Amino acid sequence: MYHYMAALYKWFFQVPDFTELEEEIEQTRQEVRDYLGQPERRKLMQLVDAQNLLREKISLASFIAGFKLAQEIAKELEVAPHGKKTS
Repeated sequence: MYHYMAALYKWFFQVPDFTELEEEIEQTRQEVRDYLGQPERRKLMQLVDAQNLLREKISLASFIAGFKLAQEIAKELEVAPHGKKTS
């Protein structure tokens, strides 16, 4: 089920345009790179990569939770007030 939900997420998710923020991030990354040595840069990049992975996993988990909620709401709407199916 997880792979199915991940595929649905990829199908429906549209990346928002954050051009200004991405440019700011890149500029800051270059500034930090100029001040840090190689070992420190490597550690910083590992940290950034881990944070990005965490954000991706949280985003997918949020999508799955929203999908499950919508599924349960749809089931509830199929049942009439006295417990009879509406179809």
